[in-house]
Amino acid sequence: MRYTALAVDFDGTIARDGVVPPHVLEGLKRLRDTGRKLLLVTGRELEELLSIFPGITLFDRVVAENGALLYRPQSGEREELGDPPPEALVERLRARGVPISVGHSIVATVEPHETVVLAAIKELGLERQVIFNKGAVMILPAGVNKASGLAAALKELALSPRNLVAAGDGENDHALLESAEYSVATANAIPTLREKADRVTRETHGDGVLEVVADLIESDLERTPPRRERRCLMLGRDAQGEALVVPAASVSLLVAGRNATGKAAVVAEIVGRICTLGYQFCVLDTRGRYLELTPAVVLGGEDHPPETTEVLTALEKPEINVVVAMGAMLPATRAKFIADLLRRLAALREKTGRPHWIIADDVGEAYAGPRREPPARVPAGSMIHVSADARHLPAALLAAATAVLATGGGAGEELEALAHAMGVSSPPEPVRDPDPDEALAWIRHSGAAPALIALPAADRARDRERADVGRLLRRA
Repeated sequence: MRYTALAVDFDGTIARDGVVPPHVLEGLKRLRDTGRKLLLVTGRELEELLSIFPGITLFDRVVAENGALLYRPQSGEREELGDPPPEALVERLRARGVPISVGHSIVATVEPHETVVLAAIKELGLERQVIFNKGAVMILPAGVNKASGLAAALKELALSPRNLVAAGDGENDHALLESAEYSVATANAIPTLREKADRVTRETHGDGVLEVVADLIESDLERTPPRRERRCLMLGRDAQGEALVVPAASVSLLVAGRNATGKAAVVAEIVGRICTLGYQFCVLDTRGRYLELTPAVVLGGEDHPPETTEVLTALEKPEINVVVAMGAMLPATRAKFIADLLRRLAALREKTGRPHWIIADDVGEAYAGPRREPPARVPAGSMIHVSADARHLPAALLAAATAVLATGGGAGEELEALAHAMGVSSPPEPVRDPDPDEALAWIRHSGAAPALIALPAADRARDRERADVGRLLRRA
């Protein structure tokens, strides 16, 4: 299961004129019964919402006041995510005849009073932002919006935004939809939201949301992909400086080449980009090539083997990335361990959608299966397999490969041999074999010749700054 949670706005999205129809609540309940989480993200003040919406208990978390208040319906607990409204601002607006409603952090009014609001904020020298939504004017602490409140709720539920579907209809839903992996605008949404969303529903309000609910239950949105890829994984740049990209999810990459040709360095660059995009990764490291890969927790080492339980425990938190170091394991023990770990990771993915990426370096022995042990199966979802003998990897893995990156001398021959092992026509002849810090990139089913790609030094420096991903010092 890739999508494990749905976050929805209230007014104009699941509610029409402040009322959520019973059949919409029933549809949301069916989705929750699949094990997915439900989150309500609204600009409404909580007390008002509680008074008009008894179905609020269906949700695992509620983000109210446009991101400034977190509510736990099952326990009734509340957590303020923003500072209280400045008393001086409240007093000044009331003195000037502005009709306002005051919440835990929010001060709300309506148009055309925004001019008075902005003037009061300036006069008092306050750091407050003004957010508009279909005639409503919301005054909030700087940096507080639906995305920030949603992030707090997701963290508490151990969910990743990369497994989230979000639906909305108004101006204040832009941040909400942008933070999600799959964004939905209902048919009644404002034009700018419909333009940017991954999907626009046929029906309006809650009936539009039910279209998405049905597709989640039926196919986990596989049959209704986004209109365009918002998050792409750049593999490198060609000789003309053009970026070579693949989708950032549901991708299988092979990194092939002889030993000591820089495969691990290529992988480290790609993992840095995966991390920058917000995806969780788990590296199966059989030879100690990724011990300096950050940000990641290294489990195991040259003097002690890792334990499956500690790997799975670490991955429970979406923000934790893991390198499983197996240098202390004997080959037979290691093969059994990897086969079992891959099965457990596949089960974890089915339940939580994570880890988003599994990087398996030199694990071919596990696919062969140790004596009297079943061989490992390739988990569904995004993977990178690194191998000096990739043509002997399982046929199912080779058939699923989206792209192949080949390093070092003989890279062109390696691609030809892989094509033969896949049972497909050989790719067109590449210009030449790659130099150090380059790779031949062959995008399957593209019909194009393999391209020489490199990650420029400027790109590497920017990635380190943005994702804190250090350059890998050891090379394959």
